[in-house]
Amino acid sequence: MLKFVKQNLEQIDGVSIYPMISLLIFFVFFVALFFWVATAKKQHIEEVSNIPLDDSLTTNINKQ
Repeated sequence: MLKFVKQNLEQIDGVSIYPMISLLIFFVFFVALFFWVATAKKQHIEEVSNIPLDDSLTTNINKQ
């Protein structure tokens, strides 16, 4: 099956650019994510990390 796909893809002109584009997109995404995490305020990270433990934000599903 891989041989069939490979033969069909080799016939398309310029198909070799798509893996490079996808690598570039993922690289830019993860660099941006790393930059956001590195520059995020510690207080905001602590607030977000405590959301699952906060009892005041829980909803009571049984009362529906």
